[in-house]
Amino acid sequence: MMRMTRVGTGAGRGAALAAAMAAIALATPVRPDALGADEPGPMELTLRSRVELPGAEGVDRAVEREERWDPERTAVIVCDMWDLHHCLNATRRGAELAPRMDQVLREARRRGSTIIHAPSGCMAAYEGHPARDRAVRTPRSGSLPPGIGQWCDLIPGEERGTYPIDQSDGGEDDEPAEHAAWAERLSSMGRDPDAPWESQTDRLHIDPRRDYISDSGEEIWSILEARSIDNVILLGVHTNMCVLGRPFGLRQMAKNGKNVVLMRDLTDTMYNPARHPFISHYSGTDRIVEHIEKHVCPTITSDQLVGGEPFRFRDDRRPHVVFLVAEDEYETEETLPLLAENRLGRDCRLSFVFGDDDDPYALEGLGVLEDADLIFVSVRRRPLRAEQLAMVRDHVARGKPVIGIRTASHAFTLRDNSELPEGIAAWPEFDPQVLGGSYTNHHPNGIESDISVADSAEGHPILEGVDAEALIGKGSLYKVRPLAPSATPLLIGSIPGEEPEPVAWTHLGPSGSRVFYTSLGHPGDFEQPAFRRMLRNAIDWALGPLSYPQPDALPERADQASGG
Repeated sequence: MMRMTRVGTGAGRGAALAAAMAAIALATPVRPDALGADEPGPMELTLRSRVELPGAEGVDRAVEREERWDPERTAVIVCDMWDLHHCLNATRRGAELAPRMDQVLREARRRGSTIIHAPSGCMAAYEGHPARDRAVRTPRSGSLPPGIGQWCDLIPGEERGTYPIDQSDGGEDDEPAEHAAWAERLSSMGRDPDAPWESQTDRLHIDPRRDYISDSGEEIWSILEARSIDNVILLGVHTNMCVLGRPFGLRQMAKNGKNVVLMRDLTDTMYNPARHPFISHYSGTDRIVEHIEKHVCPTITSDQLVGGEPFRFRDDRRPHVVFLVAEDEYETEETLPLLAENRLGRDCRLSFVFGDDDDPYALEGLGVLEDADLIFVSVRRRPLRAEQLAMVRDHVARGKPVIGIRTASHAFTLRDNSELPEGIAAWPEFDPQVLGGSYTNHHPNGIESDISVADSAEGHPILEGVDAEALIGKGSLYKVRPLAPSATPLLIGSIPGEEPEPVAWTHLGPSGSRVFYTSLGHPGDFEQPAFRRMLRNAIDWALGPLSYPQPDALPERADQASGG
């Protein structure tokens, strides 16, 4: 559900189009080669879905697979890109989406794909339009799936999941005064403020020689069957409502056997941040996309068709925090996602990259590192494929911040520096060069560490609101001395009969990046509010001043209500 700022001319437009285009009202679309297009190649797509991480109940990881789609057996369905919408912010976001969306449609059309424009409830505006006539004249399929003409609220794959956002208020995120002014403006235009749409936005080109216009599930299914289409790309708005639920939406396509994907960067949600889970609007969209990837179908991005970078709304200023998690000692595959959901998911874009089960030298889905603002490392003795380690090195070389926890001090190297297979690279200098430490080993397990604030840490923002006196190191104390001269100790750990060791410090990375490291990170450390607060503070400090709320302004989730 959405609206654009440019106003269509309603039903009168349909009559004008009928007169102007009657000569080209073809029942069968023109093939791309008849229009002089180059011979199209297959669509090279990377499909992303989510599966539960083995041994970590409730934690899922992104997995990707490459597919080659025949463009002529592929349809692109544009869902509800209306000319006007009752939510002003939805209007603004839709206006941003449209130019990139039109670029995608033109490229898919050039390659020979079928384009179906589906502005629901607006068919009167297209009476006599060749693309509408083409849909109407398509013979009705003799094998229509049951219920294909109806809205679909749920498919079996979703029954095992929990819907991630509260959209019971309709999802409007306008400021009340601005929304009231917008409703008045719609009324003055002769539109119903609750349902002002009359056509698709004219920012999206409709090719009268080839495209289809329909909002009917039965018509659209018949078009797919008539053109032997197996693959469907859905884009448009709004993902949590129409894109999922329409008769031609993701649920119907998935449950009835089409190879369907959502183009996740060319969509939006109707979500109000004042509702559960009280996250930003764009984080709400991310949660819905993740739900779809887990329970409905895979997703792709627009750059896979048109190049460049994935689309991103200009007001989506959330920093991108990428967690690298590949260790088998301290359960950070469970503790870090919970920390991120409770303390970061409101304000940051979050990506988790886990170790590849089938490749001990790989991190699955590391491509997200390309636009990371910060990497959070919880990796243990895992040399990487050279091209993957180069991506980590590049992040550091660009002066971007790094946070390391516990085993990050020996993340990308083996204990004995043994010879590695061809194409595999280690980075033993990651600890001294980037983190600023000198890890050699650890003291015996089972001895808790007393924690105190270092003399150099007075007034440091990472310790703001952190009750260090209540903090206890639950894991073995790491031997990390001496620190680099450019490191600033924050916390010191002590055990009986041994020299104290720094357990948290900051460092200036080799290219000027802000770096924080702590040798804490045992599951028992995560149970302590002071530790969780320190990690959130460290992320804020590493990223620098940002326009998102700080921890004290945000409520904890119920299961973390005592947290700091």
